[in-house]
Amino acid sequence: MRILAKTAVFTVVAPGTFSVLVPLLIASGRKATGGAAFGLSLCLFTLGAVVYLRCGWDFATSGKGTPAPIDAPTRLVTRGFYRYIRNPMYVAVLTVIAGWAVLFGSLILVAYGVALFAVFSLFILRYEEPRLAREFGDEYAEYLERVGRWLPRCRCWKRT
Repeated sequence: MRILAKTAVFTVVAPGTFSVLVPLLIASGRKATGGAAFGLSLCLFTLGAVVYLRCGWDFATSGKGTPAPIDAPTRLVTRGFYRYIRNPMYVAVLTVIAGWAVLFGSLILVAYGVALFAVFSLFILRYEEPRLAREFGDEYAEYLERVGRWLPRCRCWKRT
């Protein structure tokens, strides 16, 4: 239960800031769109939230840790959305930001999402992947072979 509480606090502080507070500050004074764009934005918000919450659950229950780098899982998490992509939490945050961009019809929010994607990519390449390789060794190397960083790997072209 304590791990879930720490996960909730981290979620409010970090992803909450980057995917809710900052976009709302950027969009302040803009009028929200209606119709299909509004519906699409709700779908993106819901999808991002569901993916993030499931990943947080998997970190706490399967990985025995939190999304915070200072309290990371002690076991490699390869279930749930982690079966398909290696960074679903980051994708979830970017999906919510895409929802804000659609809701406000804002190119500046698109640019913010692209910039955040670049920051996430650097963090993953420079810190997370090397740390996971050191910590989990062959298990992580095997995982890298099976699962794509940002998109699922298509196995349909491989001969067996």
